[in-house]
Amino acid sequence: MSTYKIKINSRDYEVSINSIVGNKASVCVNGREYEALVEEPAGPVVAARPKNALNASSAPLNEAVPATPAVAGAVTSPLPGVILSIAVKEGDKVSRGQKLAVLEAMKMENDILAPQEATVKQILVHSGDSVKEGTQLLILG
Repeated sequence: MSTYKIKINSRDYEVSINSIVGNKASVCVNGREYEALVEEPAGPVVAARPKNALNASSAPLNEAVPATPAVAGAVTSPLPGVILSIAVKEGDKVSRGQKLAVLEAMKMENDILAPQEATVKQILVHSGDSVKEGTQLLILG
């Protein structure tokens, strides 16, 4: 078993990889068990759902909003998930560290924060959208 301490959006997580069999990995995140799908055996994790929800009806991975190339001022998703809410609107002035949106990933809510003081130029996603890691969420200017 491999155990890692990681930080995402200022939140600490303890992640253990218990086993990988075929394209399924058994992982534990902060004490909660998950089965994760992997690209190939021992490859990077591309999706994770609670162990009992792998066959539950949910949006297929290929229906997620695609990742897009970097654009100046773009705020991107740090991991795949679902946008729960957008906390700002176009034209709003935001401060560094201000909440822009909330992303649910692996049943955990992650605040997406402004990296600097700026103005919201464009909002590229809506509540309920599935997004991939690296997907542009907002453009700040």
